Amino acid sequence: MKNSFIVTCLLSLMAVLPCSMSAQEESGEDLLSNGFKKIDVRKDFTENGFAWFHEAELLAAGDKEKSNAMTIGWGGIGTLWGRTALTVYVAEKRYTKEFMDKAEYFTVMAFDVEHSKVLRYMGTKSGRDEDKATALGLHTAYTANGTPFYTEAEMVIECRIMYAAPFDPQYFKSEVPKRMYSNFPAGIHSMYIGEVVNAWKK
Repeated sequence: MKNSFIVTCLLSLMAVLPCSMSAQEESGEDLLSNGFKKIDVRKDFTENGFAWFHEAELLAAGDKEKSNAMTIGWGGIGTLWGRTALTVYVAEKRYTKEFMDKAEYFTVMAFDVEHSKVLRYMGTKSGRDEDKATALGLHTAYTANGTPFYTEAEMVIECRIMYAAPFDPQYFKSEVPKRMYSNFPAGIHSMYIGEVVNAWKK
C-alpha cells in the first residue's frame, strides 16, 4: 500500500516536471530563435561606442505583467568594478523611469533602418497614454530573466542594474549640465549602470 502510494506520487511529479521545464524555456532562450544569435560583447560588438547612442537606441524594462520602452540618445559603454558595463540615463518624468526603479534587469535594443519609425514613435509618445508596442505592431518577448525586448530589434543587450542614482546638481562642474537642466521639462536624469549579462544579434 505504502509502495503504491510512493509510485503514484512519483508519477504525478514526473507529469508536472516537463510542463514546468517547457514553460521556463518558452520565456527564455527559445524566444531568441527569431534570427538572434548570442554574442560576446567584448569580442563581437563592432559598433563605435562613441557614436552608437547618438544613433538612438531603445531602452525597455518591466516584466510579463507590464513593461515600457523609450528611445534613448545618451549612454555609455565600458567597464566598471571589473565588469562589462552599459550606462543609460532616464529623466524623472519619463514613464519608463517607474519601471527602471523597480527593475533588476533592463534591455537596450538597436534597430535597422527599416525599423527607424520605431525609434521616432517611441521617442515622441508616452506609455502612459497608449501601448506603444501594440501601436507599432511590435512583438514583445522575454529573456530567461524575464526582461522584455522586441523580436523586431537587430540587437538586444541585457543588463543587470549595479547602481542607480539621480544626478545631484551640486556636483555639476561645468555650464553644460547647468544649461541642460535650466529649462528641461522632463526633470533631472538618473543614471543606471548595468552589468552586461547577455547580448544577441541577428
